[in-house]
Amino acid sequence: MTPSRPLTSGELFQGMSRAIPTGRVVLPYGLDVTFDKTVHLIFPSAIRYVDLGSQNIIAGKAEDAENVLRVKASVKDFETETNMSVICEDGSFYAFNVKYADEPEKLSIEMKDFLSTTEGRLPSNRSDIYFKELGNESPILIKLMMQTIYQNDKRTIKHIGIQQFGMKFLLRGLYAHNGLLYFHTRMENGTNMPYSVDFITFKVVDKKMAKRTAIQE
Repeated sequence: MTPSRPLTSGELFQGMSRAIPTGRVVLPYGLDVTFDKTVHLIFPSAIRYVDLGSQNIIAGKAEDAENVLRVKASVKDFETETNMSVICEDGSFYAFNVKYADEPEKLSIEMKDFLSTTEGRLPSNRSDIYFKELGNESPILIKLMMQTIYQNDKRTIKHIGIQQFGMKFLLRGLYAHNGLLYFHTRMENGTNMPYSVDFITFKVVDKKMAKRTAIQE
């Protein structure tokens, strides 16, 4: 049977194979880089993984900024187009086709979060990326659930919290889904000293009640 179009080199495989449907392909963004200038990509969440297609380009996270990626050419006037892939903490996946340009028009690029309200076609980062620590739950679904809890702002738990030295921490709700717990908390600062929250950790410890008896708190 004569094919209706010429076969590309990527379709000439040994043995049986099938073509990948177009709808399954993540469309890459086009990115121009140069040797004497740095391109900054600003992502909606912290960067977790970066892969470069060749040594003609270099990339790295900006210092003290987890969601900003610096990209530039490591070889002047390289001719062969290469690619780059980025995965963020929210499970979004970004693909780029990268080529050299003497004067790139776009040096600072904001990669819009597809969950934000935008008109027209959604960016090509709507992919289900899973992380080991989250089990079988998609980071995208987790983000949507946390946004819903925050927007509803319902208080289903009362009288659990602590207040000390002008600081207050309250537990407003506790939710469970697919083996994950979601804590709805609130922090208040009644002092004259401003603060920013770096991170919050939780732990489960045994509380001894009596001999041969223990409960978890």
